[in-house]
Amino acid sequence: MEGKAVKAILFDLDNTLIETSRAGEVALQKTGELLKSKLSLDDDTIRRICEKFKLKLLHESSDRLPGTSKDDLRVCHWEESIAETIGSCSISDLASQCYYLWKNSRLENLCLTPEVCDLLMQLRSRYKLLLLTNGEAQTQREKVEAVNCEEFFDAVVIAGDHAEQKPFPSIFQLCFNKLEVEAWDCVMVGDSLDTDVQGGFNAGVRATVWIHRAEGSVLDGPVKPDYTIPTVLDLPRILAQLQNCTCE
Repeated sequence: MEGKAVKAILFDLDNTLIETSRAGEVALQKTGELLKSKLSLDDDTIRRICEKFKLKLLHESSDRLPGTSKDDLRVCHWEESIAETIGSCSISDLASQCYYLWKNSRLENLCLTPEVCDLLMQLRSRYKLLLLTNGEAQTQREKVEAVNCEEFFDAVVIAGDHAEQKPFPSIFQLCFNKLEVEAWDCVMVGDSLDTDVQGGFNAGVRATVWIHRAEGSVLDGPVKPDYTIPTVLDLPRILAQLQNCTCE
């Protein structure tokens, strides 16, 4: 088994292939400008409203009241963030304006760079490629459509469409089945230790590659990737190392 060549690569989406965090910050800045123009707030108050919204996103539950959408929930996040910071607001639809400006601005700022597109095209000539992204299905599908990335992959799996997401082995097994490969044929690439790296380990993939931009940081947790690189553009170097191991 040690001598088997890598046949497939599983990629995470957010902050692996696309800069979701950066796009979110740009969107928040635009939304802050809207709040400033509508309510004449100072910069510190706007910052506190935006920070509250970010926290609500971070701790967002997948459970929603029947009949409410993800959009409805996130409009409520803005409504609550504004009310918790300044009290009542005289503009009845301001929360909705904030949310849709934030959402649309974030999507507009998501893209696959030309360098990432070139990388994926090169890799697809040698490997099967699959995109595996966690998150609420509607939100992730909108991102996939916004960056027009399906053409680069043999399959796209939005984990929110399924019973379990990364790091559970079942979602990885679904991916292996789609590609008609075994776990040991695959490399998992992503920016999350808890979902991508731990998930790859749980599923028994050949290697896990962690995208981590902070130089000099020390891993002191229980999850240890096989390889760490600052950008997905460095992946060919790791694949070459794996190829050399196969040939030895």
